[in-house]
Amino acid sequence: MTEQPKIAVIVVAGGKGARAGTGAEDVPKQFRSLAGMPVLARTLSSFLAIDGISAALPVIGDGQEAHYAAMGLVHPRLLPPVTGGATRQSSTLAGLEALALDPPDIVLIHDGARPFVEPQVIANVIAALDDASGALPVTLVTDTIKRSHDGKTVGGTEDRTQLFAAQTPQAFRFADIYEAHRRAIEMTDSFTDDAAIAEWAELRVALAQGSPRNIKITHPEDFARAERMIEREMTMETRVGLGYDVHAFTDGDRVVLGNITIPHTAALKGHSDADVVLHALADAIYGALADGDIGKHFPPSDMQWQGADSRIFLKHAADLVRARAGRIVHLDATIVCEHPKIGPHVAMMRNRIAEIVDISPSRVAIKATTSERLGFTGREEGIAAQAVATIELPRSD
Repeated sequence: MTEQPKIAVIVVAGGKGARAGTGAEDVPKQFRSLAGMPVLARTLSSFLAIDGISAALPVIGDGQEAHYAAMGLVHPRLLPPVTGGATRQSSTLAGLEALALDPPDIVLIHDGARPFVEPQVIANVIAALDDASGALPVTLVTDTIKRSHDGKTVGGTEDRTQLFAAQTPQAFRFADIYEAHRRAIEMTDSFTDDAAIAEWAELRVALAQGSPRNIKITHPEDFARAERMIEREMTMETRVGLGYDVHAFTDGDRVVLGNITIPHTAALKGHSDADVVLHALADAIYGALADGDIGKHFPPSDMQWQGADSRIFLKHAADLVRARAGRIVHLDATIVCEHPKIGPHVAMMRNRIAEIVDISPSRVAIKATTSERLGFTGREEGIAAQAVATIELPRSD
């Protein structure tokens, strides 16, 4: 049995937060209340809620001890705070020095002013270390980015397909980033990003999927946005829907499952492309919305859907969720058949489904099973699929 790596997190929270303002009292942003709970307390609790995190180490600023103590945080895996330096780089190094007394295998370095970090983002950066010394979560840049040499006129346009917005936590193999930090501080203390130090040290840094929700509180308006996010979550409800579909085999040489074409000795018979996976998933979403089924939205009597790509149906269901200010949390489908073999195509299906509904592939599960030669699927007369959709919607009652 493989031993699990020891993982610690450094939460850097030593800044004065001048750009965010201090509110009515002279309190740095990381100690200000956000919906009744200090920002830093929210951030630390996000990591302490994960059993795989062995220790959380806060790094606070000189003179901030009273603010930290006032939060009254107690947890068996929460280490006493250490005092950082004048820059983020020096503060992070102070945290690394403290952990070096009992070094972890992996260290996560996170901004204390990012209180909405999600478990999936944390898992993503840890997983990305499988073949790299470091990893950071990123989101795609969707705006067109202009470059200017004088701040007044356009000097060029960047290729945004090669641009990503960096977030934290950034994950590293402890020994690698500790050595890089110790070398870097001898040259400068102006690095504002740990991945940049890793790049400077010529370490391989991988990209991992971040989250638009993982915002950093920097300006006064960010507090208002964060309050709205919390208020929205408090008024959201979770819905679960179930979907089922079956199609019989007919003459042909391929089937479409999960929007992936798979060679086979037969085809599936249906009004559209007979993709039982997408049909079951769409019906599961419609069920969670309490809004009928595919037949209601795309009647089989309507000839415009003859031979249609079933991604149309699934995308429509996902669009209805967004139209109601909701989000798809998770999709789970099970394919029941003797043949073809599904395993080699699961990764492609997950990626394609995630693309259609615009969520991370980590939120899509595809499984396959046989019916032990029982029933119509056991006799290889057709293929069935069951699906469960978990969504969040604003409360309507």
